[in-house]
Amino acid sequence: MTELTFRSDMTVELVQSMGDDASVVKAARVSTGGSTTTPEKDAGLINYLMRDRHGTPFEHNAFTFYVEAPIFVFREFMRHRVASYNEESGRYKELAPVFYIPSEDRKLIQVGKPGAYTFEEGTYDQKKIVPADIKMAAKEAYAAYQRMLEKGVAREVARSVLPVGLYSSMFVTMNARTLMNFLSLRTMREGTMFPSFPQREIEMCAEKMEDFFAEVMPVTYATFNKNGRVAP
Repeated sequence: MTELTFRSDMTVELVQSMGDDASVVKAARVSTGGSTTTPEKDAGLINYLMRDRHGTPFEHNAFTFYVEAPIFVFREFMRHRVASYNEESGRYKELAPVFYIPSEDRKLIQVGKPGAYTFEEGTYDQKKIVPADIKMAAKEAYAAYQRMLEKGVAREVARSVLPVGLYSSMFVTMNARTLMNFLSLRTMREGTMFPSFPQREIEMCAEKMEDFFAEVMPVTYATFNKNGRVAP
C-alpha cells in the first residue's frame, strides 16, 4: 500500500511580480499630467489614494503565487473571483497521497453562530480522535482511489472518493488592489477597520502572501495598514 504523507503547513512562494510603489504613483499621475516627484510626495499620494479609496492606480501591477494547500482552502480562495487560478488537475495526473492534519495548537471547538464564531482549545479526547480519524479516512479513501485506477477507471472518476483534506497546488495571480481585499478578509489583525474572522488554514496562506506584498510594495503596504486595512 502507498505510504501517505500528512502535513499541517501551507506553501506559498512568490513566482513573479510586476510593478512596485512607483507603478501606483505613475498610474495616478497620468490623469493629471504631473511628473515632478519626491519620495515624500509619492508616499503622500499613495496615502491619499488609499484613504479616499481611489483604487485603480493600485491595479497596474501583478503578483503570481504558487500555493500548496488542502482542497478546502482552495475552495475559499476561489470565492475571490477577481484573481486568476490554475490548479493541478485530477483528470490529467494521479494525485499524490498528501493530506492535511491539524497541528497540535489548532483550536477545535467552534462556539457561536454563523458570522460570530469564536474558537476554543479542544479537549483531550478531541485532540486524540481528530488526527486518528483523519488518518484512517485518508488511508481508506486513497486505497479506494488506487484500486479504481488499477482497474483502469478514469482518473476523473476515481478522484471522487478523495476528501477535501487532500493537498493540491495552484498558481494564483492578482494585482495589489485585489491582494489587499483578499488580505482584509482572510487575516485577523488589530487595528482593522472592519474585523474579519477567517478560517485559520487560509489565513496561514494569507500571512505568507502578505509578507511578499510588504517586501515588493512597502509604501503601499504601510499605507494599507495605516488606513485600517481597507482595500481602496
